[in-house]
Amino acid sequence: MPERTGMRMKHGPVIDILIPAIEKDLGTLPYAIDHLRRYVQHPIGQIYIVSPASQRIRNLCANKKCVFVNERSVLPITKQDIHYQSSRWNRSGWLYQQLLKMNGDRIVKANHFLVIDADTVLITPHSFLAGGKTVFYCRDWSQPEYFNTYRKLLGVKALRPRSFVTHYMLFEKTKLASLKKKIEAKHRMPWYRAIIHCINKKKQFGFSEYETYANYLYALAPGSVLLKSARNKSLSSNASSLNEKQIRRQALKYRSLSFHKRKIYSKASQA
Repeated sequence: MPERTGMRMKHGPVIDILIPAIEKDLGTLPYAIDHLRRYVQHPIGQIYIVSPASQRIRNLCANKKCVFVNERSVLPITKQDIHYQSSRWNRSGWLYQQLLKMNGDRIVKANHFLVIDADTVLITPHSFLAGGKTVFYCRDWSQPEYFNTYRKLLGVKALRPRSFVTHYMLFEKTKLASLKKKIEAKHRMPWYRAIIHCINKKKQFGFSEYETYANYLYALAPGSVLLKSARNKSLSSNASSLNEKQIRRQALKYRSLSFHKRKIYSKASQA
């Protein structure tokens, strides 16, 4: 049955939402949560916030009626078990967060769950299931090493019709589980250890959970997915500075806004 929220009708199956977060995300996370409830065009079951132990994030979850999940309960390893760094950069936490997302099927209850970065705010209505197809929001540039790791993990080249790295993605539990089982069968080790093993540790951007999952689905059945341009804009301001007039103006051109400071993501992110 469709669910009415305010003046909007929400259709289709219930989806859960999963947001990995740390305390530095608290400036944007409340707005991300509010805008998910406003703009996701599906009934929402639960919103899960996956985080290190943090009373501030627990308090936010209580205030926003979200479910707090201690990240240490999600995987058999911790960030300290990942050694992915050089003298100039450390990507261990970045990779650990991706592995947390890929085990989201062990956290959520709904068969479909939306993963979104804690620093990204939707500003237009979003549907993630349409006509029996999964909707992927895409851009036109990626990191070549993501596809090298994909080939190592699965033994085939990614078809890569576009880049799927756009700060949020809908996962289907059964298909995500099948991807992880395929990785485990090929490498004869747990899927997360296979990912860590296959990454070229000399490269700063060695793996993408979004590129891996979406290219896997696309290879299985290209007709089962629908590709749309993400039209994401990266901003250096704070989410708290946005008002309704600014949101309406940005929504004429963009679908979402990201409030991160990482220059690598500001490049052509509106694709």
